[in-house]
Amino acid sequence: MQAFTTLNGLVAPMDRANVDTDAIIPKQFLKSIKRTGYGPFLFDEWRYEDRGEPEMDCTNRPKRADFVLNQPRYQGAQILLARENFGCGSSREHAPWAILGYGFACVIAPSFADIFFNNCFKNGILPIVLDDAVVDRLFADCLANEGFSLEIDLQSQTIRTPSGQSISFEVDAFRKHCLLNGLDDIALTLAQADTIRQFENNRSHAAPWLS
Repeated sequence: MQAFTTLNGLVAPMDRANVDTDAIIPKQFLKSIKRTGYGPFLFDEWRYEDRGEPEMDCTNRPKRADFVLNQPRYQGAQILLARENFGCGSSREHAPWAILGYGFACVIAPSFADIFFNNCFKNGILPIVLDDAVVDRLFADCLANEGFSLEIDLQSQTIRTPSGQSISFEVDAFRKHCLLNGLDDIALTLAQADTIRQFENNRSHAAPWLS
């Protein structure tokens, strides 16, 4: 998992509440258990005029011109600004895989569905919870200023706006440690490889019949 330390990225506004995981990555893509390749299908039903299928070439698919991610000013965005209860619905981990695959490394919203929130951290995405009023102001600034970007510093837990305003955010200390060091669940386990190996050796000597 890639470490998250600082990010200076363009912001794309997703001005919809209760965006569920089926909207983020529709159910037909759950046929695949690969962790990569979902970026072109992020928000598939909102983004395209036809129905997407796994492994489909999206190069020439007809796009909906009014959808935010299809607008030229938001191309290359790395920060997704969203409304309350983002990521609700099913627990599919394909949702953060699609968000990360598109290029988003951070999602800012007033609230998230719990499982989606946890899955973001496990996949190297920083989900930031801010008050509604702060999110409203960020939406207004983003829509009013083309090229609106934010600088996010995880170590100091601050967001800096183009005007120089500093916004603080909360993050669990353990999750922060994992993101800063690029540690997913497998990496955390492998960090204890020597201890695990010693336990296995001790068990083999104490109870050889188990081996």
